[in-house]
Parts: sequence; C-alpha cells; structure tokens
Amino acid sequence: MNKKRLSDPRQFSAAVLDWFDQHGRTDLPWQAHKSPYHTWISEIMLQQTQVTTVIPYFQRFIERFPDVHALAQAPLDEVLHLWTGLGYYARARNLHKAANIISQDLEGRFPQTVRELEQLPGIGRSTAGAILSIACGKRAAILDGNVKRVLARFHAIEGWPGQTAITRRLWELAEEYTPEQRVGDYTQAMMDLGATLCTRSKPSCPLCPLQQQCKALALGLSHKLPSPRPRKTLPVKQTQMLIIRNDAGQILLTQRPPSGIWGGLWSLPEVQDLRDADAELGLQIESASALEPLRHTFSHYHLDITPLLVQLKAPADSVMEGPPALWYNTSQPQNIGLAAPVKRLLEQLGSASHKGEKS
Repeated sequence: MNKKRLSDPRQFSAAVLDWFDQHGRTDLPWQAHKSPYHTWISEIMLQQTQVTTVIPYFQRFIERFPDVHALAQAPLDEVLHLWTGLGYYARARNLHKAANIISQDLEGRFPQTVRELEQLPGIGRSTAGAILSIACGKRAAILDGNVKRVLARFHAIEGWPGQTAITRRLWELAEEYTPEQRVGDYTQAMMDLGATLCTRSKPSCPLCPLQQQCKALALGLSHKLPSPRPRKTLPVKQTQMLIIRNDAGQILLTQRPPSGIWGGLWSLPEVQDLRDADAELGLQIESASALEPLRHTFSHYHLDITPLLVQLKAPADSVMEGPPALWYNTSQPQNIGLAAPVKRLLEQLGSASHKGEKS
C-alpha cells in the first residue's frame, strides 16, 4: 500500500470533496441559510440524534426562535417544550444559557475562534469547529461520531474512540486532513460520508471514495471498527409517578429542579414508596391503583416507572405546596417542557378520557 498517498491530506480531502460534489446532502433545512446561529442549533440537536428526527424539531425551533435574541428572550419553559422528545435536555438548557450570553454580553455576535466558542455553555471543540467551518469558512476541524468512524476505519485504529489516547490520535488526524479551501463543504462531506456510507453497521464500502486506501477494508475489519464501548450492565432504578386529578379532570404536575435528570421539566409527582407521600410531598392518599408500568432508559441506567392513579383524602385542588406546580389539561396541552415518559402517559390519559366522553 502506498504509505505516501495514505498520509497525504490533500488527496484525502480532494477525494472526499469530489464525492460530496456528486453525492453530498445539500437540501437539509439548516443548509438553506448558513449562519452561526442555524449551524449551532442544528449541531446541538444532532448530538445523539438522527437527521430525520432532527429536521422537524429544527424547523419548529427556528420558526419560533429565528435568531439568537429571540431564543435568549424566550422563557426556558418554552424552549424545553419545543425540545420535548429530543432527549438530553441539558442541551436545551445550555442553548438558552449560551443564547443569553451571546445576545446580552456579545451583542449578538458569535465568537470567531474555537477557544472562545468553547467558553459558551454546551459548545465543545467539535461543535465549535462545525460553526466556524460551515458558517464562517474558517479552517477548523470537527470530530463527531461520524468523523470518528471514518478516520478509525481508514487507519484501522482499534479501541474505543472514547479512550483518551485514541481520541487524541483521531483529533490529530482530523486536524491534519482538514483543508484550507472549501472547509465548510469538507466538514459537511465528512459528516455525510459517515452518516450515509461509512455507517455503524453494514457500511457501503464499494461506494466509498476512500475504499482503495482504507486499512480497515483491506484487513477485513470494517464491520468491527471502531471498537464499541465496553459493555456494562445498566442498573435498574424504580419510581412511582402519581396521577392526581382535580374536579375538572386536570392532572397535577410539578417542576423538577433545574439541574439533574429532566432538569427544569414538568413531571408527575414521584415517590419511591407510597407510604412516604405525606412526608415527602404533603399528600394524604386515600387509595391508589397501579396502571401498566413502563421503562425509560437513560445512558447510565434504566428507570422502571409505576404510574399510580391516586385518590386523596383532601380535595385535590388544595395540593399546591412544595415545588412549582400546575394543573395540566390533557385536552388543551400547555406549552411546557415535559419529560418524555410523562408526555407519553399524559397523551394516553388524554386519549382514554376522550374515549370515555364519547362512550
């Protein structure tokens, strides 16, 4: 194999760009108006999330918050509402924090270096590189999951890319291959290559512009690289979510603390043990009946949820103590951020109530 050609950044980037000119994606919503704001929003949404899922969220988000000032001025609750279903809600909270900094402290101007962008909440080195290269035409490398996969296979780098030494090596390669010219197209091309051809499973190697020099393909390792994260058994946690209705049929929701799991979102009141409901929530429960349980999986544990239809001793409308609370109307949903399993439960309850009214 020609070692010189393999390590030649110009030939590497030229092959990727030639492929992009013929097969790259150019009709994504955030490509219509290449600005730091649009690129930033799309890159944050695309973390841990597929393009097809992100597109409608991005469109709704930009329609409501067309620029960084609109996002900064919006209540966090509304931002979380438009994020509901995308998961990893810290991303939305950090977007809101960063928007306030850009709008108020930087007068709406995005920083123009990777180091300065990294000072903003939720923006790491790769996201900063994407903003600068795609929106500003500045030479800056990225290393998202797609690019890691392409580079790890091209050089047959074994080991989980999350390991410090391997991440460092991949960054060296990403910096080396990033060209001086057409850097925005190259950045998009590398993401497209990983997303459409050099996919996690069943990569389309015969269609890849790098196939002739790809070490993983030559060694028959394309399906094994990059090495997966070492598997570990996720622990299982239990919780009980209380469904409390008032006389109008509305359901009690409480707002979670601003940090931690589902930070700032609205959820059903939770207890580990129903016997502790009075001490923890100030709720005196007359009776409770369990609905079908459900499981919600986070990156580091499973949460088994038991929904309980609760009858209180005192009138339900008197329950407004403790954390911020509101009564939620399932037939006229409020624009608030909801934890994903709670949203699902509320939709099921609303559907059941609607059927009950018809029968």
